Formats: sequence, C-alpha cells, structure tokens
Amino acid sequence: MHFNGFPQEGLTFLNEIISNNSKEWLDANRDRYEQYIVTPNKAYVEEMGEHLQILIPSINAIPKTNKSLFRIYRDARYHLSDPIKTRIGIIFWQGQTHRMQSSAFYMHYEPHEVFIATGIRNFKPSLLATYREYIQNIEKRTELHHILEELKAKGYQLPEPSYKRYPLGFNKDEPYAYLALYRCMYAYSTFVPDKVFHSEKIIERNFKVYEDMFDLQQWVYGLTVFGV
Repeated sequence: MHFNGFPQEGLTFLNEIISNNSKEWLDANRDRYEQYIVTPNKAYVEEMGEHLQILIPSINAIPKTNKSLFRIYRDARYHLSDPIKTRIGIIFWQGQTHRMQSSAFYMHYEPHEVFIATGIRNFKPSLLATYREYIQNIEKRTELHHILEELKAKGYQLPEPSYKRYPLGFNKDEPYAYLALYRCMYAYSTFVPDKVFHSEKIIERNFKVYEDMFDLQQWVYGLTVFGV
C-alpha cells in the first residue's frame, strides 16, 4: 500500500462531522470514511513504521484500530451528542505496555491543525509515581532538563506543568526540581495542513521531528522500564 499523503477530502470529511455528528451520518458516509481516512492512515502507518525502525527496530507500527490507529468513536457514556471524533490520531510506541503509557511517537490531525509529539501525554497514577521516583535521581533529572532545553532551542513546545505545589520528597531549591510538577512528559509541534501534508513528503517532515525528539523518547522509554 503506497502512501501518497493525506487527501484534502479527508479534512473535508472531518469538517462535515462538526455539523453532522451522529452514528447514522457516519454509517451513511462509510465509503468516504474508508477511502479518505482509513486507507491513507494505514498506508502512513506502514510507511512511517519503516522509517522509525531505523531509530527503534522494535517499534510498534500496527495499521489497525486500537493499535496505531485510534477509534473514530468517542466513549458514548460521555458523548451522547457528539459521538464522532473530528480529529484522527496515529501512534507508534515502544515496549509491551499499553500504548498510551508507553514512550511513543504521535500525530493527530483535524481540519485546521496537525499536532505531532513524542513522549507520553498523560501519566496514570502508577506511572506518575514511577516518574517521581525516577527523577529523584539527579543524573536522570539533569539529563531530562538538558534534553528539554535543546528541544525548546529548536523551536519545539512543551506542555505547561500540571501542578503548582511540589510533591512530597522534592524541594523547589534543588536543581531542576520543577520537573516534579509535571504529570506527563512530551514535546510537540503544530502546523496548518499544507501541500506537504497532502503529499508523501509529510513522511520526511514528520520523521525529522521524531529524529529531533529521539533523545526525549528514549529518556521516557527508560522511565517506562524502570523497576520492571
């Protein structure tokens, strides 16, 4: 399956969901969904997966729903009025743990924005506890700080800290103690869908971002296997 870029028709389809957000509408437009969303997404996963194997031979790049492809349906328990997502997520992860708690290369796109990131976007309580234990090590904390500073110098963005109070065991006067205020660890970039996004060149562009963020990805992977 050759990847030729994400078609404009896919963004049009996502835009139409905003005013037609129902299972009935999606069922009536299933052919368009398969042609303009599912098919190019699977091709992208296969192509990008081959590139990422250069960095991580064991990377998980599986072109299936609930693997590298996210479901288009939201949790119906909380989204009765808008059960269909208007953004499409794609993930490649390292390790055998759950994809959302694994160090990953991620992208999602919607009609007016593409978001590309590396790391973990939300620590569940058990991983948050592990993260705090991990950064008690001053060498690990220092390494992470320098990785983040290098990414910021390249123009990448970081999430805002999740907490204002320092957790037990951390003193704000310690070097790089600010890292204990995070409940996630990732870096990201955004751009508006353009000609590159609609062509096979998006592989090269996104892979360059993932290469730039590789040190962060590996640091986070070390966290996920810490103590295992």
